[in-house]
Amino acid sequence: MSTFLVLTVIADDKPGIVEQLSAVIAEQGGNWLESRMSHMAGKFAGILRVSIDEEKSNTLVSALASLSSSGIVVNAEHSKDAGDTVSSKDLTLNLVGNDRPGIVREVSQTLAKLGVNVLELTTNCESAAMSADPLFRTVAHLRVPQDFESDELTDALEAISNDLMVEINLD
Repeated sequence: MSTFLVLTVIADDKPGIVEQLSAVIAEQGGNWLESRMSHMAGKFAGILRVSIDEEKSNTLVSALASLSSSGIVVNAEHSKDAGDTVSSKDLTLNLVGNDRPGIVREVSQTLAKLGVNVLELTTNCESAAMSADPLFRTVAHLRVPQDFESDELTDALEAISNDLMVEINLD
């Protein structure tokens, strides 16, 4: 029977990290299912999901831990990979506003209060075209109950600040 592992990875960025990870996973009989990886501030960081026969999972976790001698830190968590039991729909949120400390907290508090599950969150800061003032941008993939009113979410997010531009699309 297969089990699923969710791995988090961090290392000083250098060529070959993904190759080393994939080699260990393949050598232990694991199957690399999905991943999100990125370079940030000189570090390589990633999260990935692997399936493996349950009786081989501990051996894989030990083999991944040995990558620490190469400067690659891997943490592994077992996952049931259960599907949603409640009828839901997915939304994509695009948000732009003037950057300031606490904006992620304010947005995430609003999402939590409305029972919105964040599936994926990407944020960045960039200079505004005309003024060069820092702009905060986020794209978030969200899961909400089937009867969720996206206008309520738009109103709640726009209430945080009058400079936030909010766009929500049904996936």
